[in-house]
Amino acid sequence: MTVETAALDKATLGLHPLEQYEPLIGQAAASRIFKKADQVRDAHVIHVNSTFYGGGVTEILTPLTLMMNALGIETGWRQIQGTPAFFSCTKKFHNALQGERVDLTDAEKAVYEQVVFENATRLHLAGCDAVVIHDPQPLPLVGHFADRKMPWLWQCHIDLSTPNPATWNYLRGFVDSYDAAIFSLPEYAQDIDIVQHFFTPAINPFSAKNAELSESEIDECLMRHRIPTNRPLVTQISRFDRWKDPMGVIEAFRKARQSVDCTLVLVGNSATDDPEGDVILETIKASIDERVIVLTVDDPVLVNALQRRAAVVLQKSTREGFGLTVTEAMWKGAAVIGGNVGGIRRQITDGKDGFLVDSIDQAAERIVQLLQDADLRRRLGARAREMVRENFLMSRLLEDWLDLLAGYRRP
Repeated sequence: MTVETAALDKATLGLHPLEQYEPLIGQAAASRIFKKADQVRDAHVIHVNSTFYGGGVTEILTPLTLMMNALGIETGWRQIQGTPAFFSCTKKFHNALQGERVDLTDAEKAVYEQVVFENATRLHLAGCDAVVIHDPQPLPLVGHFADRKMPWLWQCHIDLSTPNPATWNYLRGFVDSYDAAIFSLPEYAQDIDIVQHFFTPAINPFSAKNAELSESEIDECLMRHRIPTNRPLVTQISRFDRWKDPMGVIEAFRKARQSVDCTLVLVGNSATDDPEGDVILETIKASIDERVIVLTVDDPVLVNALQRRAAVVLQKSTREGFGLTVTEAMWKGAAVIGGNVGGIRRQITDGKDGFLVDSIDQAAERIVQLLQDADLRRRLGARAREMVRENFLMSRLLEDWLDLLAGYRRP
């Protein structure tokens, strides 16, 4: 079997190996990454987070772990289990790290630490060369493996530009026990005693959510979900989370609709480790009218079709660690309006490949501008796709990890 045939077989099975990226990134870049993989091919890495479903962490780990295993790097992915009280507490951590004032009780901290201890008892890591812990939920695990011989790395995917001091000081007690921390942006760097690295997230361009779709496939998908196409579509696709500002999106849409007739489609889900999602969803549903469609289906092809067909894609976050939904829409050549926060600012250059906004009124004005100017939408979309091709494909994130793991190789 040739290398090309093997790569095709893997792609057919959904692995999307590095070979498949070569037409997008070039032969030189692909060869460079293959050589780096050779340096760590015998490594055994384990990632630990709190859910297989919902949110950007799973969108990253799914293709990343598959690509690494396809390269012969043994890469595992495990989840911790928790009670509702545990996830209620860790959601408070998430909100506090993004700047909200949160008062944590000693009882909540005790639940948090006890559940992580129970998970540590079941987590067997013998033979690992590196352990990567994602976000606050499993953070204290490091304290239960005192005799560890492998490096422990903590990757935080949250906007840490202005964390709540009390919460951060509590969590830092665990963070400083790690060998290194990984943040999405240099702006999230913290005053900690360990090495800090910065990896921007990335997407798999070949997944069902991002792969090419024909116009007829898009039409069929939208029809199946009863999404009308007789008016221009405006959409936001994200978890039902207050930081994504879905209510602000609805208000901006209603202001824009006073000038241009259109339909708003909100598509989202509630991550299994986010107890606030259902409450946010009910609030949204209570405020919609006949021109606002809310869908909670788990259909990556629908996301793909909407991002390709919508005249405007929004991600009006008020805090955002990075915002992979922005990357996904830009990859499809969409005209994107994003909140002027966090990682969205790293993806969108205002006026060049999308628009950044600071308020509901600004969002409404940009919606109207884009709906009235098809040429502007096409120009922004073409530049947006190139921005993602150059910076935010999974092959680049894979290379970041290969470089990091090579630095921890035992002599």
